[in-house]
Amino acid sequence: MLSWNKSADRLVIVQMNAKLQDAQVELLSAHCATERIRLRFSTEDIAQHGRRDVLRKAVGAATALHDFYCSIEEQINQLETKQTRSKFEFGERHILTGIERAIAYIREQREHYLPESVPLNEQHKRLLRPFFSDSILSRVRVVELKGRRVPTPSLFEEAKIQDVVNLPDLPHMTSLTFDDVLVFNDTIAERPLFHALVLAVQFQVLGLQRFVDIFARSFLKTRSYFNVTLKSHAFTLESRFAANPTRSFSVEEQVHLWANQRRYEVEEPIISI
Repeated sequence: MLSWNKSADRLVIVQMNAKLQDAQVELLSAHCATERIRLRFSTEDIAQHGRRDVLRKAVGAATALHDFYCSIEEQINQLETKQTRSKFEFGERHILTGIERAIAYIREQREHYLPESVPLNEQHKRLLRPFFSDSILSRVRVVELKGRRVPTPSLFEEAKIQDVVNLPDLPHMTSLTFDDVLVFNDTIAERPLFHALVLAVQFQVLGLQRFVDIFARSFLKTRSYFNVTLKSHAFTLESRFAANPTRSFSVEEQVHLWANQRRYEVEEPIISI
Protein backbone atom coordinates (compact mmCIF):
# COMPACT_ATOMS: atom_id res chain seq x y z
CA MET A 1 0.00 0.00 0.00
CA LEU A 2 1.28 3.47 -0.88
CA SER A 3 2.10 5.87 1.92
CA TRP A 4 2.63 9.64 1.76
CA ASN A 5 5.17 9.24 4.56
CA LYS A 6 7.46 7.21 2.28
CA SER A 7 9.46 9.48 0.00
CA ALA A 8 9.59 6.83 -2.73
CA ASP A 9 5.78 6.68 -2.84
CA ARG A 10 5.14 10.41 -3.07
CA LEU A 11 5.93 10.77 -6.77
CA VAL A 12 3.79 7.71 -7.50
CA ILE A 13 0.88 9.28 -5.59
CA VAL A 14 1.26 12.55 -7.50
CA GLN A 15 1.32 10.65 -10.81
CA MET A 16 -1.71 8.60 -9.75
CA ASN A 17 -3.72 11.74 -9.00
CA ALA A 18 -2.74 13.27 -12.35
CA LYS A 19 -4.00 10.13 -14.11
CA LEU A 20 -7.20 10.19 -12.04
CA GLN A 21 -7.73 13.79 -13.10
CA ASP A 22 -7.28 12.81 -16.75
CA ALA A 23 -9.73 9.93 -16.27
CA GLN A 24 -12.27 12.30 -14.69
CA VAL A 25 -12.11 14.59 -17.71
CA GLU A 26 -12.64 11.63 -20.05
CA LEU A 27 -15.56 10.39 -17.96
CA LEU A 28 -17.17 13.83 -18.03
CA SER A 29 -16.84 13.83 -21.81
CA ALA A 30 -18.45 10.38 -22.02
CA HIS A 31 -21.21 11.50 -19.66
CA CYS A 32 -21.97 14.55 -21.82
CA ALA A 33 -22.09 12.42 -24.98
CA THR A 34 -24.43 9.93 -23.29
CA GLU A 35 -26.62 12.74 -21.95
CA ARG A 36 -27.11 14.10 -25.46
CA ILE A 37 -28.28 10.65 -26.59
CA ARG A 38 -30.57 10.28 -23.57
CA LEU A 39 -32.28 13.61 -24.21
CA ARG A 40 -32.99 12.78 -27.84
CA PHE A 41 -33.84 9.06 -27.86
CA SER A 42 -35.88 6.79 -25.58
CA THR A 43 -34.31 3.70 -24.04
CA GLU A 44 -36.85 1.62 -25.99
CA ASP A 45 -35.69 3.08 -29.32
CA ILE A 46 -32.05 2.62 -28.39
CA ALA A 47 -32.60 -1.00 -27.36
CA GLN A 48 -34.58 -1.79 -30.51
CA HIS A 49 -32.59 0.09 -33.16
CA GLY A 50 -29.13 0.62 -31.65
CA ARG A 51 -26.25 -1.55 -32.78
CA ARG A 52 -26.17 -4.44 -30.34
CA ASP A 53 -22.40 -4.86 -30.42
CA VAL A 54 -21.84 -1.17 -29.60
CA LEU A 55 -24.47 -1.20 -26.86
CA ARG A 56 -23.15 -4.35 -25.19
CA LYS A 57 -19.61 -2.96 -25.14
CA ALA A 58 -20.87 0.35 -23.71
CA VAL A 59 -22.92 -1.43 -21.03
CA GLY A 60 -19.95 -3.64 -20.14
CA ALA A 61 -17.59 -0.67 -19.83
CA ALA A 62 -20.11 1.37 -17.79
CA THR A 63 -20.80 -1.56 -15.46
CA ALA A 64 -17.10 -2.19 -14.87
CA LEU A 65 -16.49 1.49 -14.17
CA HIS A 66 -19.49 1.62 -11.83
CA ASP A 67 -18.26 -1.38 -9.82
CA PHE A 68 -14.70 -0.01 -9.66
CA TYR A 69 -15.64 3.46 -8.44
CA CYS A 70 -18.28 2.13 -6.04
CA SER A 71 -15.63 -0.02 -4.37
CA ILE A 72 -13.43 3.07 -4.02
CA GLU A 73 -16.34 5.08 -2.60
CA GLU A 74 -16.95 2.38 0.00
CA GLN A 75 -13.33 2.55 1.14
CA ILE A 76 -13.43 6.36 1.22
CA ASN A 77 -16.48 6.21 3.50
CA GLN A 78 -14.70 3.76 5.78
CA LEU A 79 -11.61 5.99 5.95
CA GLU A 80 -13.67 9.12 6.64
CA THR A 81 -15.58 7.35 9.40
CA LYS A 82 -12.30 6.31 10.99
CA GLN A 83 -10.89 9.83 10.69
CA THR A 84 -14.05 11.36 12.17
CA ARG A 85 -13.71 9.21 15.29
CA SER A 86 -10.26 10.67 16.00
CA LYS A 87 -10.69 14.17 14.61
CA PHE A 88 -9.05 17.29 15.97
CA GLU A 89 -11.58 20.06 16.45
CA PHE A 90 -10.90 23.41 14.81
CA GLY A 91 -12.84 26.57 15.47
CA GLU A 92 -13.14 29.50 13.10
CA ARG A 93 -10.41 31.34 15.01
CA HIS A 94 -7.91 28.53 14.34
CA ILE A 95 -8.80 28.50 10.64
CA LEU A 96 -8.40 32.26 10.27
CA THR A 97 -5.04 32.12 12.04
CA GLY A 98 -3.87 29.42 9.64
CA ILE A 99 -5.07 31.45 6.66
CA GLU A 100 -3.18 34.54 7.79
CA ARG A 101 0.01 32.49 8.24
CA ALA A 102 -0.42 30.97 4.77
CA ILE A 103 -0.84 34.45 3.27
CA ALA A 104 2.33 35.61 5.03
CA TYR A 105 4.19 32.54 3.71
CA ILE A 106 3.14 33.20 0.10
CA ARG A 107 4.20 36.84 0.36
CA GLU A 108 7.55 35.84 1.87
CA GLN A 109 8.22 33.27 -0.86
CA ARG A 110 7.26 35.71 -3.60
CA GLU A 111 9.71 38.29 -2.27
CA HIS A 112 12.37 35.61 -1.78
CA TYR A 113 12.26 34.32 -5.37
CA LEU A 114 11.43 37.59 -7.13
CA PRO A 115 15.06 38.82 -7.45
CA GLU A 116 16.11 35.71 -9.45
CA SER A 117 12.92 35.55 -11.53
CA VAL A 118 12.72 36.40 -15.23
CA PRO A 119 9.85 37.16 -17.66
CA LEU A 120 8.39 34.42 -19.82
CA ASN A 121 10.39 33.95 -23.01
CA GLU A 122 8.84 34.70 -26.40
CA GLN A 123 8.48 31.01 -27.28
CA HIS A 124 6.30 30.36 -24.24
CA LYS A 125 4.31 33.52 -24.86
CA ARG A 126 3.53 32.46 -28.44
CA LEU A 127 2.44 29.02 -27.25
CA LEU A 128 0.21 30.34 -24.47
CA ARG A 129 -1.22 33.51 -26.04
CA PRO A 130 -4.33 31.63 -27.34
CA PHE A 131 -5.19 30.84 -23.70
CA PHE A 132 -3.94 33.77 -21.61
CA SER A 133 -4.08 37.53 -22.11
CA ASP A 134 -0.95 39.54 -22.85
CA SER A 135 -1.36 41.27 -19.48
CA ILE A 136 -0.98 38.03 -17.50
CA LEU A 137 1.81 36.71 -19.75
CA SER A 138 3.73 39.95 -19.31
CA ARG A 139 3.04 40.18 -15.59
CA VAL A 140 4.19 36.77 -14.39
CA ARG A 141 7.80 35.95 -13.61
CA VAL A 142 9.36 32.48 -13.60
CA VAL A 143 12.18 30.80 -11.69
CA GLU A 144 13.89 27.53 -12.62
CA LEU A 145 15.59 26.04 -9.55
CA LYS A 146 17.18 23.27 -11.68
CA GLY A 147 17.56 20.70 -8.93
CA ARG A 148 17.20 22.99 -5.94
CA ARG A 149 13.94 22.55 -4.05
CA VAL A 150 11.40 24.76 -2.35
CA PRO A 151 11.69 23.62 1.29
CA THR A 152 8.79 22.43 3.40
CA PRO A 153 7.51 25.43 5.40
CA SER A 154 7.45 25.35 9.19
CA LEU A 155 3.71 26.02 8.91
CA PHE A 156 3.26 22.48 7.56
CA GLU A 157 5.26 20.88 10.34
CA GLU A 158 3.11 22.61 12.93
CA ALA A 159 -0.06 21.58 11.07
CA LYS A 160 1.02 17.93 11.16
CA ILE A 161 1.35 18.14 14.94
CA GLN A 162 -2.30 19.22 15.00
CA ASP A 163 -3.28 16.12 12.96
CA VAL A 164 -3.68 17.90 9.61
CA VAL A 165 -2.87 15.17 7.08
CA ASN A 166 -2.23 14.90 3.30
CA LEU A 167 -0.39 18.21 3.09
CA PRO A 168 1.36 18.73 -0.26
CA ASP A 169 5.02 17.73 -0.50
CA LEU A 170 6.40 21.03 -1.82
CA PRO A 171 10.00 19.86 -2.44
CA HIS A 172 8.71 17.16 -4.82
CA MET A 173 6.15 19.26 -6.67
CA THR A 174 6.82 20.30 -10.27
CA SER A 175 5.93 23.95 -9.71
CA LEU A 176 4.57 26.35 -7.13
CA THR A 177 2.73 29.59 -7.78
CA PHE A 178 3.38 32.44 -5.37
CA ASP A 179 0.90 34.97 -6.74
CA ASP A 180 2.63 36.17 -9.94
CA VAL A 181 5.96 34.38 -9.36
CA LEU A 182 6.03 30.81 -10.71
CA VAL A 183 8.75 28.63 -9.20
CA PHE A 184 9.77 25.35 -10.87
CA ASN A 185 11.73 22.86 -8.78
CA ASP A 186 13.55 21.78 -11.92
CA THR A 187 13.12 23.23 -15.42
CA ILE A 188 10.00 24.58 -17.14
CA ALA A 189 7.84 22.21 -19.19
CA GLU A 190 4.78 23.31 -21.16
CA ARG A 191 2.04 21.48 -19.25
CA PRO A 192 3.24 22.41 -15.72
CA LEU A 193 3.71 25.98 -16.95
CA PHE A 194 0.11 26.09 -18.15
CA HIS A 195 -1.08 24.74 -14.77
CA ALA A 196 0.98 27.29 -12.83
CA LEU A 197 -0.40 30.10 -15.01
CA VAL A 198 -3.98 29.02 -14.28
CA LEU A 199 -3.22 29.42 -10.57
CA ALA A 200 -1.68 32.84 -11.28
CA VAL A 201 -4.93 33.87 -12.99
CA GLN A 202 -6.89 32.62 -9.97
CA PHE A 203 -4.69 34.74 -7.71
CA GLN A 204 -5.30 37.76 -9.95
CA VAL A 205 -9.08 37.31 -10.20
CA LEU A 206 -9.73 36.33 -6.57
CA GLY A 207 -7.02 38.29 -4.80
CA LEU A 208 -4.53 36.77 -2.35
CA GLN A 209 -6.84 36.83 0.69
CA ARG A 210 -9.80 35.16 -1.01
CA PHE A 211 -7.60 32.65 -2.86
CA VAL A 212 -5.99 31.41 0.36
CA ASP A 213 -9.29 31.43 2.25
CA ILE A 214 -10.95 29.27 -0.42
CA PHE A 215 -7.92 26.99 -0.73
CA ALA A 216 -7.66 26.37 3.03
CA ARG A 217 -11.37 25.68 3.57
CA SER A 218 -11.59 23.43 0.52
CA PHE A 219 -8.54 21.47 1.71
CA LEU A 220 -9.98 21.02 5.20
CA LYS A 221 -13.27 19.82 3.73
CA THR A 222 -11.87 17.38 1.16
CA ARG A 223 -8.75 16.36 3.15
CA SER A 224 -6.97 16.24 -0.20
CA TYR A 225 -4.66 18.76 -1.87
CA PHE A 226 -5.65 17.46 -5.31
CA ASN A 227 -9.40 17.82 -4.62
CA VAL A 228 -9.20 21.48 -3.62
CA THR A 229 -11.60 23.24 -5.97
CA LEU A 230 -8.95 25.70 -7.20
CA LYS A 231 -6.52 22.88 -8.03
CA SER A 232 -9.25 20.70 -9.53
CA HIS A 233 -10.24 23.49 -11.92
CA ALA A 234 -6.59 24.08 -12.83
CA PHE A 235 -6.14 20.37 -13.58
CA THR A 236 -9.27 20.38 -15.75
CA LEU A 237 -8.10 23.36 -17.82
CA GLU A 238 -4.59 21.91 -18.06
CA SER A 239 -6.00 18.62 -19.38
CA ARG A 240 -8.12 20.52 -21.89
CA PHE A 241 -5.00 22.31 -23.14
CA ALA A 242 -2.96 19.09 -23.29
CA ALA A 243 -5.70 17.29 -25.24
CA ASN A 244 -5.69 19.92 -28.00
CA PRO A 245 -3.06 22.70 -27.73
CA THR A 246 -4.26 24.22 -31.02
CA ARG A 247 -7.84 24.82 -29.82
CA SER A 248 -7.84 28.15 -28.01
CA PHE A 249 -9.96 29.20 -25.03
CA SER A 250 -9.70 31.94 -22.42
CA VAL A 251 -8.49 30.76 -19.01
CA GLU A 252 -9.40 34.14 -17.53
CA GLU A 253 -12.99 33.83 -18.74
CA GLN A 254 -13.24 30.37 -17.19
CA VAL A 255 -11.84 31.56 -13.85
CA HIS A 256 -14.12 34.63 -13.80
CA LEU A 257 -17.09 32.34 -14.53
CA TRP A 258 -16.27 29.99 -11.65
CA ALA A 259 -15.59 32.91 -9.31
CA ASN A 260 -18.85 34.68 -10.18
CA GLN A 261 -20.84 31.47 -9.77
CA ARG A 262 -19.02 30.83 -6.46
CA ARG A 263 -18.02 27.37 -7.65
CA TYR A 264 -14.69 27.59 -5.83
CA GLU A 265 -16.20 28.04 -2.38
CA VAL A 266 -17.00 25.17 -0.04
CA GLU A 267 -20.67 24.68 0.73
CA GLU A 268 -20.60 24.87 4.49
CA PRO A 269 -18.28 26.14 7.25
CA ILE A 270 -15.46 23.79 8.23
CA ILE A 271 -15.40 23.08 11.96
CA SER A 272 -13.19 20.01 12.07
CA ILE A 273 -10.79 17.83 10.15
